[in-house]
Amino acid sequence: MEYEFRRNTLTGTLVANFSMDHEIMGLWFVDELGEDSQLCQQLQNTILLLQQSAISDKRFVGKAISIELDSEQVRVFANVLEMGDEVELDESMSFYNGESEAFCGLEDFAAALDSWQAFIKDSR
Repeated sequence: MEYEFRRNTLTGTLVANFSMDHEIMGLWFVDELGEDSQLCQQLQNTILLLQQSAISDKRFVGKAISIELDSEQVRVFANVLEMGDEVELDESMSFYNGESEAFCGLEDFAAALDSWQAFIKDSR
């Protein structure tokens, strides 16, 4: 999973670009996490507890995008996916959900979270 963090020099807004199939993670970092150091610390504490097997999983529900963590992987998903409305497609079509849901390893997510925190600190 590749990613790049930057700040728009004209507007000051945050930008997080993630590799294909992980696009929603960029939206989550910008729209849900942003510069919230308290949430970042909660996530880091959760990762530590998962790695120590003190908890088995944890969900953080956001306004539009949520995140689930367990001892092996992280799932970032649009809240609309949890509403249960199934969309039926023609047999010749498939549903691309890379912008609605993504998975990555817990260590990869922890590294991205650390990078985000360092980026926020350095870009102020």
